[in-house]
Amino acid sequence: MPKSPVLSALVRHAALPSFLSLLSDVVLAGPPAHSDAGNTAWMLTASALVLLMTLPGVALFYGGMVRRRNVLSTMSQSVAIAAVVTLTWCLVGYSLALRPGSAWLGGLDRLFLDGLELDALAGNAGAGIPESVFAMFQLTFAIITTALVPGAFAERMKFSAVLLFAALWSVLVYAPVAHWVWAPGGWLATMGALDYAGGTVVHINAGVAGLVCAVVLGPRDGFGRQAMTPYNLALTLTGAALLWVGWFGFNAGSALAADSRAGMAMLATPLAAATAAVAWMGTEWLMRGRPSALGLVSGAVGGLVAVTPASGYVTPQAALLIGLVAGVGCYLGATLLKRMLGYDDALDAFGIHGVGGILGALLTGWLASPAIGGVRGDLLAQLAGIAATLVYSGGATFCVLLLVDRLVGLRVDERTEAEGLDLVEHGETIGHA
Repeated sequence: MPKSPVLSALVRHAALPSFLSLLSDVVLAGPPAHSDAGNTAWMLTASALVLLMTLPGVALFYGGMVRRRNVLSTMSQSVAIAAVVTLTWCLVGYSLALRPGSAWLGGLDRLFLDGLELDALAGNAGAGIPESVFAMFQLTFAIITTALVPGAFAERMKFSAVLLFAALWSVLVYAPVAHWVWAPGGWLATMGALDYAGGTVVHINAGVAGLVCAVVLGPRDGFGRQAMTPYNLALTLTGAALLWVGWFGFNAGSALAADSRAGMAMLATPLAAATAAVAWMGTEWLMRGRPSALGLVSGAVGGLVAVTPASGYVTPQAALLIGLVAGVGCYLGATLLKRMLGYDDALDAFGIHGVGGILGALLTGWLASPAIGGVRGDLLAQLAGIAATLVYSGGATFCVLLLVDRLVGLRVDERTEAEGLDLVEHGETIGHA
């Protein structure tokens, strides 16, 4: 058999040993890392589910609860916030929130999402999903967190102020808190604070920000003196149903993989929601003599909020307990607490998300099972996470409001509030009944 000229040349120049060594290295190392198709498909689906929670979930949930003259403006805020936060996330939010940096804030290596890994993202719990998918999934969290805040100041903030507030808040408040809790080097993560899918980062953060907004803007004209009848609770029930369905992506998606932990998080989610809905309804029935449709869905959302930080760490039995506590606790927070302190949290952003998030974070520290999530809860670490978020989010939100007020003004004038934001700010109405 004639010799290959190439082989002869390799032997002649003593290159064969080096070539064989290189070939061995390639064989032993195996193929380069690629994204896992199953995990990637699930995370694409989960991203769509979480976005569904805002568009149209929160838009409908909030839009149905305000008065007729403010329905369009309220729903428009959700859509506009989704657009604004998408841009701030692309510009700098993702980099500051979830990229390596200090214990307090991420770096700037992903400005404008430049340099994204095109294949499997290293360091995302071994899930093997592209960084583009990871960044998109986390974007949906930034969107809904910011979109929850207007529930507290509904019917009284200028649309221009809402846009500017959303842009600043998503960068200056949401991104740092997300980094503390979810970035591997974040100081709360290092301390051992547990937040599987956003009890602290999303709900406490948005809830306390909403409370600060409600206090700074003051109550709506006529608050406590005249009935403020919701426009259409059918919209609110529809929005709540979409939130419930989307929450499967919110909680189960936070596993970053299609695995047994995602399955347990998905199971815990409706168990807590259903228990909380029944608990709120039963409490309202006892205290007011009849259950309301608004109370039913508010209870369900409260249960979803409370189980969020715990969903990947607890057993189904613990999820039932979380739902029970959340149903009663959020009812008291949205009714008695608001009445006692006199603030106008128009759509119960703090009463449901703030109170539910705090209860959920505490219960996570107590009920987290090493058999489920591989970690044991630490109540002191949970208290540290709650306290840090309350203080930072509250103080930073106040500063953002001061800046927005200086630049464009915060509150609409009396005429606009009386005639409705739909007509005066947008030149539109929902039409005749």
